[in-house]
Amino acid sequence: MGDQYGRILNAGQIKIEQVGEQFCAFYAEQQFPLAPESLSLLLSKAANRATNDTLGLIADSFSRLPASSDSDISFVRHRDKTVIYGLLKVLCSEHSEVCAAIATEIDDLNRDIDALDELLNRQNYRLAYWRTADQELGYRRFFDVNSLVALRVAREHVFEATHSRILEWLRAGVLDGVRADHVDGLRNPLEYFERVRARAPAAWIIGEKILAPGEFLREDWPIDGTSGYDFMDVCINLLVHTDGLQELTEVYNTFTGEPAQFEEVAHEKKLNVLHEGLGSDVNRLASLLVEICENHRDRRDSTRSEIRRALREVAACFPVYRTYAVAETRQITDEDRERIGEAVEKAKQSRPDLDAGLFDFIAEVLTLRVSGELEGDFAMRFQQLTSPVMAKGVEDTAFYCFNRMIALNEVGNDPGRIGLTVEAFHEYCAKMQATHPHTMTTLSTHDTKRADDVRARLAVITEIPREWKAALRRWSSRNSAFRTGALPDRNTEYLLYQTMVGAWPISHERLIAYMEKASREAKVHTSWVQQNKEFEDALRSFIERVLVSEAFVADLENFVKRVLHAGRVNSLAQSLLKFNAPGVPDTYQGGELWDFSLVDPDNRRPVDYALRRRMLSELRGGMKIEEIMNRIDEGMPKLWVVHTALCLRKQHPEWFGADSAYTPVIADGPKSKHLVAFLRADCVATIAPRWPLKLGGSWGMTSIDLPRGLWKNRLTGDAVKGGRQKVQTLLERFPVALLTKEAE
Repeated sequence: MGDQYGRILNAGQIKIEQVGEQFCAFYAEQQFPLAPESLSLLLSKAANRATNDTLGLIADSFSRLPASSDSDISFVRHRDKTVIYGLLKVLCSEHSEVCAAIATEIDDLNRDIDALDELLNRQNYRLAYWRTADQELGYRRFFDVNSLVALRVAREHVFEATHSRILEWLRAGVLDGVRADHVDGLRNPLEYFERVRARAPAAWIIGEKILAPGEFLREDWPIDGTSGYDFMDVCINLLVHTDGLQELTEVYNTFTGEPAQFEEVAHEKKLNVLHEGLGSDVNRLASLLVEICENHRDRRDSTRSEIRRALREVAACFPVYRTYAVAETRQITDEDRERIGEAVEKAKQSRPDLDAGLFDFIAEVLTLRVSGELEGDFAMRFQQLTSPVMAKGVEDTAFYCFNRMIALNEVGNDPGRIGLTVEAFHEYCAKMQATHPHTMTTLSTHDTKRADDVRARLAVITEIPREWKAALRRWSSRNSAFRTGALPDRNTEYLLYQTMVGAWPISHERLIAYMEKASREAKVHTSWVQQNKEFEDALRSFIERVLVSEAFVADLENFVKRVLHAGRVNSLAQSLLKFNAPGVPDTYQGGELWDFSLVDPDNRRPVDYALRRRMLSELRGGMKIEEIMNRIDEGMPKLWVVHTALCLRKQHPEWFGADSAYTPVIADGPKSKHLVAFLRADCVATIAPRWPLKLGGSWGMTSIDLPRGLWKNRLTGDAVKGGRQKVQTLLERFPVALLTKEAE
């Protein structure tokens, strides 16, 4: 509510009303159903007033309903209350004096603050000031969104009730597959997926499991893979230049004065969210651990305050989203033990003021070495905390604070990394082919901070860090007159320039809306909860003034021209990799053409399908590759890659299935590190460049070996014989190559 409960109640802003045969409490525009057993006194009084024995029987029947928390007989409660409400409905329709008596009692109740308070205190919820939720909320919800209450889907009857329609669609063939989002919020994801798989054995099941770099999906989960954030991560890290990223670390630190280590920023932001948005979750766990410590003499003197601080520190130090121990069966993997141990050791180092023994005890409970009903419940609940801590602290906060190279600030990524080798990319793909050949591969989703083409263009900056450094100096100096005192700060200004380069051309409205969102998400100068008008006004004014500065815009556009073509090459490269790497490719909302969307509200913009149909029709009409490249500004080359790759998968699904081999093709020559190439089923060759600016337009004597036979480039129509091939020749007419073996 908008104020303290008592104040709202005393002001007469909460009223009880009858809605049909049921009863609700109303506050402002909100409506809260009343528990049927809490109605017994009100209806008994109305029965006496109307001298109606049937209403008295209904009142008594409500009072004898089974408890709402008793899951074993919940169906009995639901059945009985439905029948009783039906009787009340019939009674009210046939006896106007009963309706009048109930209405009178409701009026009396609404005038009696104490009686109204007593009724409200008998509900299955507590009406409270909205700010109370951060620390006192008694239920789990979707991150910190209080109105989205978590369901206990681990209970089989809850699973059946919530999944009946989806399972019905799968059985009927309406759906081929399903994607389960936010699986880390589940008490036991493995059990959940086993239930889904048992009911839909042939379905394609994908889990939105966000993996940390170097982490892989659990192989015992009976699903086909993830929703593709891990692929997105390896793709962008493949495109950024390692040496350039290291130089950008110094550039960023010097320009902004911000910490150069992402781990420090992430740790701080995770602690902040544990204090604030997820404070109630911490308090619930702390209360549980206090009770556990009371039962262990070696830990009984640990105070609630110490326990709360230690819990926050361990959660903030977790290197992954969560672990998956199952207390009921005492199952835990060595990987989970290692993750817990790593988090606890980091927590000890970070908080030497706290008792190291308390941290060790937490580790023993989490790794199930100390067992019991309370201990098991704590271990399971703690695992459900660390993933929202990572999501809210890192994805939704730190990713808007650490701006060294924002192309890396995406779900499942670590912006502190310095790129990925070609060898590491091949290792990842080989692992996917061996374990999850039908995982999803994607480059943009509803959650990406920036569309794939924005990231592809920004990655080029890592190839020219010194030019970026010089541009920053010029732009900041030229635009200093547009600042309002010290606002905006240097870190926000740095983010602004990267955003403009990545998404240019961009309108005033889109840029202002994005930067406002980014600033509020960062929670440094302003936030969604406490908006800082002075900062936001200064930022808006700065953006408006730089966008009408002809000198700055001309300089910015010259820089964009410098990275434009290379960014497009990056886009084509990662697109081709997505369609041909192990997995099932996903194209998000219009990504067949150049897409420079930013997060909300861009990712909900309508897609111009008419344009895409028209351009696709032109391609199918038989355009020459030179015509396609001449229309690069429209995105025709990207559409051509998408169309060609998908047609190939449709014609030869066996080349991309679970049994098709993935074979790295290693380039030889002075520019070998610039090439990513691999074979699928020995019949499809994917050849894509990286670091196009540093390549300088020449591959020199760099070459690859193709297996024997006649090969056709599906993108250009060119034919080549197997054996040693110059990369310069293969990529002469189009930035990437997709070759298929036509004959031996």
